[in-house]
Amino acid sequence: MPRKTSSTSASTHTKPLALSQLHIRLEGLEKEHQSLLKKIKRKRTELNNFVENMRSLATEVFQKATPSFTKMSELDKEIHTLFAEIFSSRKFGKQTEKKVKAVYLNLQFTGIISPKFASEDTDQELDEMFEDSQQENDSSQENNSHNNQYQQTQRELASPSATRTEESRKIRQTFLRLAEIFHPDKVKDSETQMNHTEIMKEINKAYQEGDLARLLEIEQKHKVGESIDNNSEDDLSRKCQTLEQQNEILITQYENLKRELRLAKNTPEGTMVSDSRKAAKLGIDAIEQMLKSIDVQINLVSEIRDFVKRFKNKDITIQEFLDGPESLYSLKQEMMEDMLEQMLSELDGMVRF
Repeated sequence: MPRKTSSTSASTHTKPLALSQLHIRLEGLEKEHQSLLKKIKRKRTELNNFVENMRSLATEVFQKATPSFTKMSELDKEIHTLFAEIFSSRKFGKQTEKKVKAVYLNLQFTGIISPKFASEDTDQELDEMFEDSQQENDSSQENNSHNNQYQQTQRELASPSATRTEESRKIRQTFLRLAEIFHPDKVKDSETQMNHTEIMKEINKAYQEGDLARLLEIEQKHKVGESIDNNSEDDLSRKCQTLEQQNEILITQYENLKRELRLAKNTPEGTMVSDSRKAAKLGIDAIEQMLKSIDVQINLVSEIRDFVKRFKNKDITIQEFLDGPESLYSLKQEMMEDMLEQMLSELDGMVRF
């Protein structure tokens, strides 16, 4: 008698078409998911390293430049004090007094000394000088606003919106699932409690930062993800939907990290890091070069201080004072302005950081 073959045996090992399509879809989503997690991890590390470089460079600059900054501050105070003594102790004609005050104001406008507010009795000519410089000050404020774009963007990223609400809900779901598994109170073994406590610190930090990628990394690291039946259409569909939603959030997170890094690099501090790296490739010590530039400015301001002191002590005439120090004649005005602008830009960036 011939052996009977079961008509259902072949179909038992053949997956329905819907299941096969779901498996293909799930495989593609999982590949995208893993790729996004890797890209986010690399970009997060790159951003953290860059910010740390910014802090380290700023710390090094302040440590090395503190004596120079102190000297500049002392010179600035001396010059303001000298002019105050000149205006209180010397008697000038109306036109001469205007010219002397104009010299004082020009030193402030060019950034050689710090600005002081004009008194209420400042005459019309000096008021016009202040008005002429207003456009330049407005431009400076605009630049400062641009440099603060990074901090503003950080606040924008933290602001609530409809999209962010949905993302926050998904992140919270992942957080609660992990917290349920790793909460120290869930176990009694002391060693396991300590281990869970450290894991919960990572989970809480990632949740507070809205870092879904990090939460998912923790989930994968400890292999506590949701298990599914690969032969269940419902399970596969649910898993695909979950991955789609997570991948959308991960894409947004990756784009935000790229934007944060770009904005960090565009800040004055970020530019200093970039310039320092470029200089290092050329064998140049950027901080040493900056300190030399500050020393040049200190020498210039010291000469101006001595020149003003000579005028206060009546060692030079009014006309000689209005003509300026003789050693400055050899410098072209354009070169002086470029030099001062560069130095002040470097100093301003470090002070604001």
